[in-house]
Amino acid sequence: MTMEKLRTLRKQKGYTQQQIADLLATDVSNYSRKENGDVRIFDDEWEKLAKALEVSVEDIKEEKEPNVVQKNENITFNDTSSFHQSGIYNCNVPNYLLENQQEYINLLKEQIKALKEENEKLKKG
Repeated sequence: MTMEKLRTLRKQKGYTQQQIADLLATDVSNYSRKENGDVRIFDDEWEKLAKALEVSVEDIKEEKEPNVVQKNENITFNDTSSFHQSGIYNCNVPNYLLENQQEYINLLKEQIKALKEENEKLKKG
């Protein structure tokens, strides 16, 4: 999905992709991927674009739905279109798994505490 509103307005205002890339402090290749919808445009970038194009963010921003890249039972990983650059991704984990993990963490904490106490007793002789 291309960012048609952004591309159209950029061209109408007479800006090249290179000029906009410079504005965002990125290279033209990365900006081109942003304009093509392959790479996420962050909120601060939308604000810079809107200011340069003399419009509101709402006039140019187009939301892209994340693509599901892996679905495994109840756990879904979503593509944020910027995973390779930022290392960030969305992960929806069912509550029962989180609760189970929290119970296990609490059990481990109790075991660590007991082992530390036993270790102190052994040190004292």
